Amino acid sequence: MIDLTRLKAFIYAAESLSFSEAARQLHLTQPTVSHHIKALETSLGVELFTRTGHTLKLTEAGRLLLPFAHKLIHQASEVQEMMASLQEKIVGHLRIACSTTAGKFILPQLAARFCRRFPGIKVSILACTPQHVIPQLLEGEANLAVVSSYDLCRNGLECQEFFNDRITLIVPANHPWTIRHSVEPADLLEEPMIIREPTSGTRRVLLTELAGHGITYDDLDIYLELGNAEAIVRTVEAGFGVSFVSTLAADWALKLGNVESVPVAGLDLQRTVYMVRRSLETAYRPQEVFWSFIHHPSNTDLLRLAGK
Repeated sequence: MIDLTRLKAFIYAAESLSFSEAARQLHLTQPTVSHHIKALETSLGVELFTRTGHTLKLTEAGRLLLPFAHKLIHQASEVQEMMASLQEKIVGHLRIACSTTAGKFILPQLAARFCRRFPGIKVSILACTPQHVIPQLLEGEANLAVVSSYDLCRNGLECQEFFNDRITLIVPANHPWTIRHSVEPADLLEEPMIIREPTSGTRRVLLTELAGHGITYDDLDIYLELGNAEAIVRTVEAGFGVSFVSTLAADWALKLGNVESVPVAGLDLQRTVYMVRRSLETAYRPQEVFWSFIHHPSNTDLLRLAGK
């Protein structure tokens, strides 16, 4: 039987590569942490660290153990929280992985409302890339995930619509297009453009819509790719080209008049953002409550922000 106290000491030591730092974070003495690690190594029959002078490194066994150690600690915590929930108190720690720019604007406010409604639940929002969000969910590092593609909702995953995100063309405040009611898709061909990275949902929606007008990625004058919507807005604000971003990401600059939104005729630039959970796992009360809380009538105003 693996002792969870020893396992927690291993996690802190593995992530800091320092027994003294692990001791500080756990409010223990360094000899106590060293004892926990040694006892864990003895019970498992392997060395978890190599010690060379003052340098601490994980062994292959240590690297293999670390993700499983995180999962065991999470599961043990969830068991305790589930038992407490049976006593009419909803308590626990909810971890939500979020890979979409739009989600990063809506989700924190929704989580804050949720925590106010259920003060016994702590929420952590884990920022991650689109290719890592589902592995975090499947490996138990996250209880829920926010994604911008329904294609990810398979292999034992369940999705529900979270909100609709509208994407807009933004241009510098002094751009000639600001005096026009709209531009044609063909007008985009000669304009220096900034675009999101290949894994971005915004980019996927844009290129799909443009394909309907016979325009491909190679037809556009794309000179810069950025993996951050806020950085794109700042770059457009400074006068370096035009771009398509979530209205949520551009909202502050639009309100200040630093950039302008220009409609593009014939383009329906919106996408659905989804909340995802594992469908075949043991029920975890905080997750279930948040899953239902998303579309509570009191949150309608928040979910409509993205679609404006």
